[in-house]
Amino acid sequence: MRFLSLESLPASSLLRVFCNAVIFFTLCQYNGAATTSLPFNETVPAVFIFGDSIVDPGNNNNNIKTVVKCNFPPYGKDFPGGYPTGRFSNGRVASDIIAEIFNVKKIVPAYLDPNLQLQDLLTGVSFASGGGGYDPLTAEFVSVLSLSDQLEMFREYKSKLKAAVGERSLEMMISKSIFIVCSGTNDIANTYFLGPFRRPHYDIQAYTDLMANSASDFLQGLYEEGGRRVGVVSLPPIGCVPSERTLNGDIFRHCSEPPNQAASLFNSKLSSLLDSFNSQFPQARLVYLDIYNPLLSIIQNPAHYGFEVATKGCCGTGNIEVSILCNSYTATTCSNASKYIFWDSYHPSQKAYEILTRLALHNKINKFF
Repeated sequence: MRFLSLESLPASSLLRVFCNAVIFFTLCQYNGAATTSLPFNETVPAVFIFGDSIVDPGNNNNNIKTVVKCNFPPYGKDFPGGYPTGRFSNGRVASDIIAEIFNVKKIVPAYLDPNLQLQDLLTGVSFASGGGGYDPLTAEFVSVLSLSDQLEMFREYKSKLKAAVGERSLEMMISKSIFIVCSGTNDIANTYFLGPFRRPHYDIQAYTDLMANSASDFLQGLYEEGGRRVGVVSLPPIGCVPSERTLNGDIFRHCSEPPNQAASLFNSKLSSLLDSFNSQFPQARLVYLDIYNPLLSIIQNPAHYGFEVATKGCCGTGNIEVSILCNSYTATTCSNASKYIFWDSYHPSQKAYEILTRLALHNKINKFF
């Protein structure tokens, strides 16, 4: 019997052999040694992320001309290596923690990172862009990637991988991967309540309908591209983040109720949308991931979760600093971000992300399979 040596293979075939071997290894590497017990002995080959700054690991830093950036200190001071990556936190963000929970990897890179390696592509990337939303105007206002842009990048990603591993292997990987969508907060907080274009023409019922319709279109597009196991994150209690307390709360900086009510209204529509989608497409596993109630519980009971400060961020005064306002010249940044629920005036700290993400996924893992 003759055996074909690798040296005799053309370069394109050798690359495909290597890539398929990497996929096989990825599918099997956690079998019997997983940190999270997945149902039915399932393995997840990759995690793909879409959305806004909660799950953006640095796409906005790469050839996107926007002020919505954080690739400078003190951002990233508690990230491995202690350097800023473009993550809107002191360390890891929700996308990283989700990938770890599903036993894929601890760090999810930005798709636009020029240093991406093949293994990064095979195990998943984030297409998210800080400042975006379901409403296309939200991304347009601040010149970041819309969800449509992100979906187009996923199509580009598929073309790259198809050339490397072949269509069959790619389809298998995508069908078993986890997709996470986290968006909508900027629509409510910025485009509707602060922006000049939507509020004069839409009441909150109509605007949340617009958001829900846009979410439906995006999820339909993701399904058409092969996404089957999709977690969709709810809106948080927007009126309780530090900047909303400062801008729209009372003199005591209590939570601002209108954004919270709007978030709750959209969440109910989002949950119903996912139920309808699952009924219409039996192969789909769309999972509603509630962060509204867990985050509200953390804010109302900080000591119970190991926090000392709930109404201010760690960076600067904690009342208003975010993105370019939270920088190395900010004089009063706290020394220990783990005591704070919020890192800046808009985004959670790494510790809060870790707790909140695990609470959101608690008892939901089985629904993906």
